[in-house]
Amino acid sequence: MRINGTLINYYFHCKRQCWLHGSRINMEDNSEDVHIGKIIHELKSEGKKNTEISIDNVKIDKITRDYLVEIKKSDADVEAVKWQVLFYLSLLKSKGIHRDGKIEFQEKNKQDKKIIYVSLTEENEMKLKELSSNMEKLFEEDMPPKVKKIKGCRKCAYYEYCYI
Repeated sequence: MRINGTLINYYFHCKRQCWLHGSRINMEDNSEDVHIGKIIHELKSEGKKNTEISIDNVKIDKITRDYLVEIKKSDADVEAVKWQVLFYLSLLKSKGIHRDGKIEFQEKNKQDKKIIYVSLTEENEMKLKELSSNMEKLFEEDMPPKVKKIKGCRKCAYYEYCYI
């Protein structure tokens, strides 16, 4: 299993969601929240350069002279998106490209967007290696982890899979 940013993000949300997506069980096509996120990306990048760049098995929202930029609909899980961006920064570093990360949250009903900056440190690189190892072990399992009800379950694309 090749780890990508989405899987990193899902690992922090819910190990079951991560396993299901990593096992190619895709429920996202039916998710309104996923569609809203895609529309935000399209609107944000309309007519602009350096938007959605594919490198290996990942898609990066935007790269500027100083930053790798990740755009999110909400700041519901900052830790998950932080590690997603750190994963992207590590991938860029392996290609000889050094940037810092900038996460832009496009909150609905808010005038100001929230921005968080992250940097790839040696400590973060070590944690990413550990995270990748833990994820590989998760994907070796024959069955997904048991359902564990958490705050975001109702909005998850896999909600019906897990609860109905």
